[in-house]
Amino acid sequence: MTTTIHPSAVIEDGAVIGTGSVVGPFCVVGAEVVLGENVNLKSHVIVTGDTQIGPGSTVFPFAVIGEVPQDLKFSGEKTRLRIGARNRIREHVTINTGTAGGGGETRIGDDCLLMAGCHVAHDARIGNRVIIVNSSAIAGHCVIEDDVIIGGLCGIHQWVRIGRGAIIGALTMVANDVIPHGLVQGPRGVLDGLNLVGLKRRGVDRSDITALRAAFQMLRDGEGTFHDRAQRLKAEVDSAYVQEMVDFILGESDRSFLTPG
Repeated sequence: MTTTIHPSAVIEDGAVIGTGSVVGPFCVVGAEVVLGENVNLKSHVIVTGDTQIGPGSTVFPFAVIGEVPQDLKFSGEKTRLRIGARNRIREHVTINTGTAGGGGETRIGDDCLLMAGCHVAHDARIGNRVIIVNSSAIAGHCVIEDDVIIGGLCGIHQWVRIGRGAIIGALTMVANDVIPHGLVQGPRGVLDGLNLVGLKRRGVDRSDITALRAAFQMLRDGEGTFHDRAQRLKAEVDSAYVQEMVDFILGESDRSFLTPG
C-alpha cells in the first residue's frame, strides 16, 4: 500500500501519515497530527493541533479537526484530540481539542458517523457506533455512550451524559442526563419512553426488554424522587440492562436527569 498526497496539500514537518492514507487536494495537516493507516482526507480538510485519527477513517471536505476550543477560559495550554478507527466525518464538521479544566482531551471512539455540519466541543467523550445527525452540536464536557443516535438540529448542553443506546429525536434541546436506552423528543427534551426499536435491532433478548419496560414504569410511577425510585429498583434488579440503567442514575453527574413524563 502506498500513501497518496495531492501536490496542493500542505503537510507540515512532523506530521505522521499512515500507510495507505490519501490526503486530497488543498488539505492542511499540522505538525503534531498522526493519521493512522488508510485514512482518507477527501479535499479541503484541515487537521491541526495534537490530533490522532485512527485507521480506516474518512474525513469529507471542509471539516476542521483539532482546532483550539471555543472556550474563553482557554489560554493556549497543551491539549489533545483522539479519534478512533473507521469513523466517517462528513462535510463542515468541527471537532475541538480539550481544555486543562476538562482533562485536556476530547475523545471519539470507533465506527461513528458525524453527519454534515456537526460540532463536537472541548473535552467531550463520544463512545463507539454513535451517530450524530446533521447540524447537531455537542457542548463541552458531554459524555455520549456507545450506540447513541442524536437526531438532526439537536443541542446537547454542557456536562450532559447520554446513556448507552439512547435516541434523541430531531430538533431537541437536551439539558439533563438521559438514561441508557431512553427515548427523548420534543423541543425541550422529554424522556418519552425507551428506544425499543434500537434494542430490537441490536438483538436484545425479549426478557431483557420486558425487564427494562418494567423498570421504566417503576421510575415513572413510583413514589419519592427519581433517585429514590432508582435506589428501590436497585434491590430488584434481575437484568444486566436494568443494572446498567440503575448504575447510570446513581453514578456521579453534574446535571439532573430527564425524568419520565
